[in-house]
Amino acid sequence: MAQIFTASADTRLRASLLAAAILIFLIVLFVGGYASSSYGTLVGWVQDQPVPFSHEHHVAGLGIDCRYCHTSVETSARAGLPATHICMSCHSQIWTGAAMLAPVRHSLADNVPLIWNRVSRLPDYVYFNHSIHVARGVPCVACHGRVDRMPLMTRAEPFQMQWCLDCHRNPAPNLRPPDQVTRMDWSDWDAHPERHKDFGAQVVKSYGIEPRKLIQCNICHR
Repeated sequence: MAQIFTASADTRLRASLLAAAILIFLIVLFVGGYASSSYGTLVGWVQDQPVPFSHEHHVAGLGIDCRYCHTSVETSARAGLPATHICMSCHSQIWTGAAMLAPVRHSLADNVPLIWNRVSRLPDYVYFNHSIHVARGVPCVACHGRVDRMPLMTRAEPFQMQWCLDCHRNPAPNLRPPDQVTRMDWSDWDAHPERHKDFGAQVVKSYGIEPRKLIQCNICHR
C-alpha cells in the first residue's frame, strides 16, 4: 500500500499548529497592550485646537468656573463647548490684538462658530449624561483630571468600559458635595477619609442610587 504522507508530515503539522497558536497569542497580546496603552486610550495626548486655550491660566490663574464656558453641563447630556461670544466677553477688552486669538475675532466678525476638537470624546454608541453626574456630585476632576494644571488640555482618563463600570459598581467613594463639583483640589478630602467616609454612602441612600442597576447594559447603550 502506497504511503500518502511522508515521515515528516506529522512534525510539520505539529509545527504549523504551534506557530498558529503563538501567532494568535501574540495578536491577542498586541491588541490588549494597544488598548491599554496611551496610543489606544489617548491619555496624556494633546488635541489640536483652533486656539491654544490654557485651562491652567483660566482656571488656576483667573479662577474661572468650569460652568462659565461649559454652560449646559448642569442641564444637558452635553457639557457644551464655549461659544465665540463667551471668549469675547473678556477678549473684546483684553489681549484684543493677540495673534493667537485671531481665529476668535474672525469667528465673531464672520458669524462662523469656532470648531473645537473634543478631548474627552466617547464613542457614538455610548450614552453619557453630564447633568445627572453633576447633580449627584461627581466632580469634574474625577473624569477630566486636574485641568487647572493643564497648559493645553489632555485626556486624563481612558474612558473605557471597565473604567466606567468600576465607578458604577461602587460610586460612593467618588461622590462629593454637588455645589462643589467644579472644585479641582480635593487633597484635604482625600487626606482625611475618616471625616468623609460616610458621605458617599449617605448620598447613595438619599438619591436612591442602585449600583446593580448602574451596570445594566441599557444605562450606557441605548
